[in-house]
Amino acid sequence: LAVIIKIPETLPVENRQPLRFKTTIRNYARLCKNPTVMGLIFSGAFSFSGMFAFLTAGSFVYIDIYGVRPDLFGYLFGLNIVAMILMTTINGRIVKKVGSHTMLRAALVIQLLAGLGLLVGWVLDLGLWGIVPFVMLFIGTISTIGSNSMGLLLSGYPNMAGTASSLAGTLRFGTGSVVGAIVAMLPSDSAGSMAMVMAACAVMSALLYWTLGKKA
Repeated sequence: LAVIIKIPETLPVENRQPLRFKTTIRNYARLCKNPTVMGLIFSGAFSFSGMFAFLTAGSFVYIDIYGVRPDLFGYLFGLNIVAMILMTTINGRIVKKVGSHTMLRAALVIQLLAGLGLLVGWVLDLGLWGIVPFVMLFIGTISTIGSNSMGLLLSGYPNMAGTASSLAGTLRFGTGSVVGAIVAMLPSDSAGSMAMVMAACAVMSALLYWTLGKKA
């Protein structure tokens, strides 16, 4: 109620649409039929889902596999937040100069390298510090990938911004929940399951952008 009363509508009048069920369904269908839209949405969704893989298995990997004390796990988890804040700050400072596509591509490459680094750290048994830096890089890029893919999506559909945003959010969390469930069902005797799923998410995110989303 406070939002309705106190916060003014900022969407230009020409882009507003009446709240009608048929119109909403038609808009969802239009978005879902567009390969570029789906490429951007699922590129962001798979990037985001990599975090779900870490949230599902990260504490077990750090504490049970690598012997991190439970009271120290929070600090290691906090490093991921610091990385995300730094990447968000960098993105905010330079995105207007280089554009969303450039920032998105850079973040996707970094995340892909981080995912591959996780695999190397696991395969070569490099221990905790063969995992932590790559998790930081992976998690750190999520906000940059998500914000720029969403920005490109919304800029293409200013008259359906709410519909596009809700569709992206639903598919993002839906994909994340599926990925988290997959990690939970995989063997948990090493960091391999987490590393493989996070790397796969990074690969899917990059592929979906470069094959579909870059046309935005």
